[in-house]
Amino acid sequence: MKNSSPSLWKATLAVVWKDLTAELRSRELLTSMLVFALLVILIFNFALELDARARANITAGVLWVTFTFAGTLGLNRSMAVEKDRGCLDGLLLAPVDRAAIYLGKALSNWVFLLIVAGIVLPVYSLLYNTNLFQPGLILVILLASEGYIAVGTLLASMAVQARTRDILLPILLFPVVIPVLVAAVKASSGFLEGLGWVDVSTWVNLLIVYDVIFTAVSFMVFDFVVEE
Repeated sequence: MKNSSPSLWKATLAVVWKDLTAELRSRELLTSMLVFALLVILIFNFALELDARARANITAGVLWVTFTFAGTLGLNRSMAVEKDRGCLDGLLLAPVDRAAIYLGKALSNWVFLLIVAGIVLPVYSLLYNTNLFQPGLILVILLASEGYIAVGTLLASMAVQARTRDILLPILLFPVVIPVLVAAVKASSGFLEGLGWVDVSTWVNLLIVYDVIFTAVSFMVFDFVVEE
């Protein structure tokens, strides 16, 4: 038992390092996510010719639509590349705890989504003339994206086995992450409107509870999912 924890984290970091270095060489995943996210923002910018107050009211919704669909695209591509190149079979045959594979993939997918968010926020701030660099909003993005990626990585590993994986993942994922998206939009709106912690704490607490429960469940069932 003493050696299991260090070996788990060592294997997890090895998977993360593999994903990051592979993406640094190809830039395939991040490029597709960024292009998609920026296109969504531009479309909303030109389609919604609203005054400053109306734009402020839809900011949270536009942000989370962007993050959700860019994240889904990233999850699909992340697992599809592993499957198409035969890397997924190699990972499953490796003499490591399969939970390390799940943690590694989830962490790397989370990093990719946060990179996209880090680029989207200043672009959105510039286009919509609003300041999105607020500690509360950053906290919500960290919490909501973690829950989204935790569930998404598990479901992407299921959907990748099907020929209709591009369609199957959103069908499986979106109903499960509705609580995260609702809480994220509500909490983001609250922070952007300058509400106090008391007014948004319920939504933030919901995000924390969701993250803990669904990350733990995904961690425990990943082995059974990939066996099937």
